[in-house]
Amino acid sequence: MTHLERFLAVMEYQAVDRVPNWEAGVWPQTIDRWRGEGLDVDALHWDWFSGEAALGMDPREFIRYNCYLKPEFERKVLAEDAETQTFQDAEGRVRKWLKTGEAGGVSMSMDTYLRFPVQTRADWEAMKKRYRPGPVRYEPNWQTLRPAGWKARQHPLIFAPNCFTLGFYWMARVWLGTEEVSYAWYDEPAMMQDMMHFWGDFLIEGLRPVLETTTIDYICINEDYAMKTGPLLSPETYREFIFPQHKRLFDFAHSHGVRYCTIDTDGNPEALLPLMMDAGTDAIWPCERAAEQDPVRLRKTFGKNLRLWGGVDKRALAAGPAAITAHLQSLQPLIAEGGFIPTVDHTVPPDVSWENFKSYLGAKEKMLRGAL
Repeated sequence: MTHLERFLAVMEYQAVDRVPNWEAGVWPQTIDRWRGEGLDVDALHWDWFSGEAALGMDPREFIRYNCYLKPEFERKVLAEDAETQTFQDAEGRVRKWLKTGEAGGVSMSMDTYLRFPVQTRADWEAMKKRYRPGPVRYEPNWQTLRPAGWKARQHPLIFAPNCFTLGFYWMARVWLGTEEVSYAWYDEPAMMQDMMHFWGDFLIEGLRPVLETTTIDYICINEDYAMKTGPLLSPETYREFIFPQHKRLFDFAHSHGVRYCTIDTDGNPEALLPLMMDAGTDAIWPCERAAEQDPVRLRKTFGKNLRLWGGVDKRALAAGPAAITAHLQSLQPLIAEGGFIPTVDHTVPPDVSWENFKSYLGAKEKMLRGAL
């Protein structure tokens, strides 16, 4: 089977030689650890969404598209001491960054967000001007260079790399911050409706020229609107503000040749899943295990209309080969049933040794063939 045939067969619960081998990636600190444990890190690409062939991962192709603001805000340091740095980032947010454990420009801890760029309705009107659709958001000369290869593809083709088709809650949080978003649904409903509709227009117009040229196999909208114990917004708020835009976007995508519409959210989104499915969501990932997102249980609860990606507990990888094998064996019923593509439930953290990750890859290869 080709990589594309294999992906489509799994998504449609059809017979398959094996399930696709996908992964998301690792922390920069993990790369540092594995280098110290003897891995030649320069022999790998570290773009695991596209597929690390040397580690047995399958290829996926992501159409280049950039949803980020243009022009960016000025990046500038506002204050600094021995342990922290306070700075304005490219999206206009003021953040405090902990230097301890930094690797590859990524801290071991979450930044503290001190200020967000949209404080008033006037700020929002000015922000819109940074998100104009246009040719600069695509690869140069893509209409000449890419369509023939896309039409002849034997691998999945996806619109935009991971986190380059950001979703509705995600963008509201970027503009306002989590706390202010939580109030704004109630205090500024007209502005929030405008934000949601504006972003729906932006994503649809981004998709339109590509879908006039080729079909694509899936889009993934990054939302991250759930925490460990549940969503960051109520089902009623989702229904009023985000559901109409998800449905509008997914209806447009499906009607223009996109096979599957996927949502990426960490945490536990279960209270929203029935509405998300009604809006046209075909698959979710990463099924975060620390938030009790067991894909076997999710399949029993939500049925085959919801495909599941992810679901491999990163904590099991740190526990050693026996724990890894036992954990993967628990996922075998979904491998047999279909509609499931296992990956680590986020990027691999630095408490996972290179030896344990190799053990995971070996056991996973057997699991994907139904032979573990």
